[in-house]
Amino acid sequence: MKLLRSFLLLSIILLFSAGTAHADDVKKGKELFKDSMLGTNGKSCNTCHSGGKDIDGSKNTFKILGSELEGIEDAANFCIEMALNGKPLEKGSAKMKALASYLRTLRGKKEIESETPGY
Repeated sequence: MKLLRSFLLLSIILLFSAGTAHADDVKKGKELFKDSMLGTNGKSCNTCHSGGKDIDGSKNTFKILGSELEGIEDAANFCIEMALNGKPLEKGSAKMKALASYLRTLRGKKEIESETPGY
C-alpha cells in the first residue's frame, strides 16, 4: 500500500512539473513571438500575425507563399528568414522549443474588424 501511494504521489509530481515546464515554454515562446531580435529588420512575428492572427498551430503541414512546409518549426524558420531577415533557429534549441510551444497554442484566430455603425 505504501508503495502504491508513493507511486501515485511521484506520478502527480511528475505531471505537475511537466505542465509547469510546458507553461514556461509557452510564455517564453510568446515573448519570442513579439521580439524583433529574431530578425534584422525591426519586425517581429507579431508584426504580421498580431495576437496569433492567421496561425493554426494544430496543423502538421503549412503552405506559406507557395512553399509546402512540414512542421511548425519549418514554418517558423521560413518566416524568420523571409519576413524578418533573420537566421533560422536550430530545431532542438531552447528558443525553437519555446516558440513552437507557443505557436501550437494558436488556432488561426482572425482579428475582428471593427464595424462603423450606420454603414
